[in-house]
Amino acid sequence: MTREIRKSAWSGWFMLFMEIIIWPACFLFLLQRIIRLDQQSGAVSINLIFAMGGVFVLWFIGLFGFFKLEPNQAAALLLFGSYKGTVRDSGFFWANPFLTKKKISLRANNLNGARIKVNDKMGNPIEIAAVIVWRVSDSAQALFDVENYHNYVEIQSESALRHLASKYPYDTMENEQELSLRGSIDEVSGDLQKELAARLSHAGVEVIEARLSHLAYAPEIAEAMLRRQQAEAVVAARRRIVDGAVGMVEIALEKLQAHKTVELDEERKAAMVSNLLVVLCGESAAQPVVNTGTLYQ
Repeated sequence: MTREIRKSAWSGWFMLFMEIIIWPACFLFLLQRIIRLDQQSGAVSINLIFAMGGVFVLWFIGLFGFFKLEPNQAAALLLFGSYKGTVRDSGFFWANPFLTKKKISLRANNLNGARIKVNDKMGNPIEIAAVIVWRVSDSAQALFDVENYHNYVEIQSESALRHLASKYPYDTMENEQELSLRGSIDEVSGDLQKELAARLSHAGVEVIEARLSHLAYAPEIAEAMLRRQQAEAVVAARRRIVDGAVGMVEIALEKLQAHKTVELDEERKAAMVSNLLVVLCGESAAQPVVNTGTLYQ
């Protein structure tokens, strides 16, 4: 596994000064010496000619050593296929012209995953998608340990999302304490981020955030699941109404008994409870019948 090696490069402005001023000055100085020798003796030293050629070659080769880096950009340096280090500082630099400079972005990237159809923990077909924010943390791993780190992130993200969907049910039906994709968004997103971090660490990629962007039942079962949810909502509402009605009846009986407003036997208490529950739990407004006789008629 390749690890990033931090490396610094020479200032490009200093080497630009060398290329524009120093090397041309050396070349002109040698040229002047050759002209002077030619005028004096008519013979030119072969060493001066080689020196001029060497200066020209150094000047020409040095032109290929310049490179620039923007903020949040890095350059991996390779010498004939051997990794030598990575420059992360932004600015204008110069390095050995024989070094290959592979630039890589260190900025944050958004991956808006496509909707995929998978089965949840209960076997129900669902549609799910996620948005992942990631960036390169190790340039050497991203460039040399995987073939294409962008493609690697996409494939591993889809694989992690499929695995996540199979671990949780879409929704909790009976066990309210169980985590679900719909009801436990923060926990599910945290689990997805941890799994992605483990998978993408091999490519030198850091996962900043991972969130579900789409979650729904597959079209073929969406209508049936909607009716099921509606039925569960009705049952839950009825349970709440009955609990409230029973509580109100208990309060009414306790207050009647405490204030001794009226004495009721067990049969009349049962009738009263029945009438109150009908009134309180009915869907439509009750239309009571007023008793103008005695309590027992």
